[in-house]
Amino acid sequence: MNLRPQATGNNEFEFLCTLATTNPSPERRARIANWNLSSLDWPNFTSQAEHHGVFPLVASTLLKIDSAAPTPRLPKEIARELQSAYDNNLHRNLWFASETLRILQHFESKQLRAIPYKGPVLAQMAYSDLALRRFSDLDFLISSAHFNRAKQALAGIGYHPSSELSAPIERFWLRKGNERMFDGPAGKNLVELQWAILPHFYAIDSLSDLRANDLAVENLIARSRPTTLADHEVPSLSAEDNLLVLCLHAAKHLWMRLIWLTDIAQTLRSEAPAIDPTQVLAPARTLGIVRILGVTFWLIRNLLREEIPAWAEKTIASDPTVPALGQAFAERLATSATYDFESTEYFRLILKLRERPADRARYLWRLLSTPGQGDLDVIHLPEPLFPLYRVVRLARLLKRRY
Repeated sequence: MNLRPQATGNNEFEFLCTLATTNPSPERRARIANWNLSSLDWPNFTSQAEHHGVFPLVASTLLKIDSAAPTPRLPKEIARELQSAYDNNLHRNLWFASETLRILQHFESKQLRAIPYKGPVLAQMAYSDLALRRFSDLDFLISSAHFNRAKQALAGIGYHPSSELSAPIERFWLRKGNERMFDGPAGKNLVELQWAILPHFYAIDSLSDLRANDLAVENLIARSRPTTLADHEVPSLSAEDNLLVLCLHAAKHLWMRLIWLTDIAQTLRSEAPAIDPTQVLAPARTLGIVRILGVTFWLIRNLLREEIPAWAEKTIASDPTVPALGQAFAERLATSATYDFESTEYFRLILKLRERPADRARYLWRLLSTPGQGDLDVIHLPEPLFPLYRVVRLARLLKRRY
């Protein structure tokens, strides 16, 4: 594989991309070992590593390669900082793993089915090492029909919603939103219950039969598979569902952080369980998200310089708009740029990621007509008048546009 220098003009970011892997090839190891460390702005490097969520991963890779060199080249204070980042993340993640098991056992005692994803389960499945992935909360997928029971179950072990919602607003949110955060004894926003992969307005669902939506949480739970976390068997998403969910999550955030790309790169290269491409591409075509997969794979190939499977290469080649989109997102990512998720720019970019006119039209309609939390906060209406929130939504969008 050609590991030619990446044209970002950002030495620290290029080094991050080169280090962000668990199993570097001999060619990549040689490039890391011969990198001009004196050219690095170390405060900028560590700041970018933190921003992109890959500090423990790049620390591990760099420390292993440097320690194997005949003469280690890392400054001692930098080596200590990298080792400390790795150790501290391991300590935090062991707590998160134990808390995942405690919550799952409590749900099971209440006869509630929930699937942990991202967090410690992803760290174990994709990286085979709890210490290599950074995360700040625990995500659980649960049917919206079971949300209230799950909320009561969490209250029994000290977790309560991070924000108070009235019963009518919560019912509305269960239909149009996708998640609620919970505070716990150890801090705020530690647990997230999700009953949909994305909010309603993104229009990632089946055109013909919403009940047959491949990524409906109920279907994800039905297809779940057991995996191992800290020597305990826990439910997890199937390999194919996990890949689709990770790609959608990265696209929702417009690939702003390297960690979301390394998650997917590690998932693609994982051999246990192997991914069946037909079970990825068929639902992707049904849901109209093949372009999202293509951009994701382009970024992994061209930014992380990771090898990707032949079927992923074909996905890139199937859409001539993918390279230009990938290049634009890569340039933004290299500068650690962020987006205003309520801006016209963000909505326009999400629109470009949908390949079918019908999906773009549904997205635009739902964007205009589906109230968000900010719209609900403007005025408090009685539940029978909730349809008027569409007017509030449209007025706020027009105000922001003009």
